[in-house]
Amino acid sequence: MPALQDLIVRSARALSAPYYTPAQTEAAIRYVFGVDSQLIADGTYFLIELEGEVVACGGWSKRRTLFGGDQTKVGPDPLLDAAAEAARIRAFFVDPRMARRGLGRRLIAECLKGARAAGFRSLELVATLPGEPLYLASGFTVTERFELALPQGVRVPVSRMRLVL
Repeated sequence: MPALQDLIVRSARALSAPYYTPAQTEAAIRYVFGVDSQLIADGTYFLIELEGEVVACGGWSKRRTLFGGDQTKVGPDPLLDAAAEAARIRAFFVDPRMARRGLGRRLIAECLKGARAAGFRSLELVATLPGEPLYLASGFTVTERFELALPQGVRVPVSRMRLVL
């Protein structure tokens, strides 16, 4: 968990710089980005290691939560109905030194395989602006653009995206 949290912070700070202000990035790190231990418990969260160091992480979820780490949880996280609802793509982060090397695509492929095997026919996610190009390249389409309203009046633009399997 500490290695994942460290990766999340490093990834967010470095890769968000061209898209978000430092205040937006720090607010997202504090209030949104983080490890979701339910994904780990469900066995739907994946890591890529290089020489013993976690360099990428991401997963899919069969639960209702659309985004956010443990710090955003307020109650139970019920299971989705695979026949009627979309699985979630969640918590993708890549070490800035390893960006643009296909690690995100490898994780997406693993997630698609798992969601299909679980009977899901579509996936959805909320993408940050730096993450949006990965998801577009993976076949997702933007269905809505909105802003997360965070404490101290910070607003973070994001995109809701969807992929039909």
